[in-house]
Amino acid sequence: MQLLRFGIYSVVGMVALSFASFTLIAWMPADPVQIAIRVWNLTATSETIAALREGWGLDRPLILRYLHWLADFVSGDWGRSFRTGESVFAEFIERLPLSLMLGISGLLLAIAVAVPLGFSAAARPGGIADRASRAFSVFVQAVPGFWLGLVLLWVLGVQLRWIRPFGTDITAIVLPVILIACHSAAVFARIYRRDMIETTRQPYFRTALAKGLSHRQALWRHAHRGAFYALLSAVRSEAGWVIGSTATMEILFNLPGISQFLVQSIAVRDQMVLQAYVMVIALWLLFMNLIVQLFQRLLDPRLV
Repeated sequence: MQLLRFGIYSVVGMVALSFASFTLIAWMPADPVQIAIRVWNLTATSETIAALREGWGLDRPLILRYLHWLADFVSGDWGRSFRTGESVFAEFIERLPLSLMLGISGLLLAIAVAVPLGFSAAARPGGIADRASRAFSVFVQAVPGFWLGLVLLWVLGVQLRWIRPFGTDITAIVLPVILIACHSAAVFARIYRRDMIETTRQPYFRTALAKGLSHRQALWRHAHRGAFYALLSAVRSEAGWVIGSTATMEILFNLPGISQFLVQSIAVRDQMVLQAYVMVIALWLLFMNLIVQLFQRLLDPRLV
């Protein structure tokens, strides 16, 4: 029943978001037809302008344009780019796997780093691991990701030559994934540590110690599940942060993902690309929310 309610709310929310974004994008200053004529070096005759506006549906009322776009979007026709003239859906299908790989890999790496780091910090509050995780959290939240990326490019790629900046092989995405994971790993580790520390104050934890379990054993058996549940809750908010980090890394490392394509399309007011990007990001957040809810149901049977 809850999944059905989640599905209904998701569909309503997606429709409302699509209409709001479609309206705002359509009201952006500058005429995409005039921009296309200038970019394509066309003669700005009245016939050319009328043909372009009719071909792109810009001569129809806004509500009709939206309904037509919505029906086409659901069927897989996302329109054609004003800038390239190519299918927007084909452009996104070509570029989306790279962006998804960066984002998902960054989140998975962040979780893989956060659990042992947070556990070590909770096992000895105030110890080396605890202080290191706190310093790591402050550092990655204070230092811009693009600045850190530039420094690592210069050190690892130029000075030490350990990586090939702007290459085309798999090693070209290792550094971007690490940089994407840094912020989330720091946040996850502190959240995981906090919930574990709170568990140690509960009576059942002291009972576990009295039965002969070591402090680390009791932490893992009785605190890990609740702390990991809290960590998963943080994944929802970090999924939005990962979008910005992925976009920064695509531009910084010249990776042909959808964010790089978006930046190229903003200058020419490519409305079809902008609208498709908004919907893809909304679907990403919706997907991550669904995945988190499913895992939380596995951790907490009361939610079933």
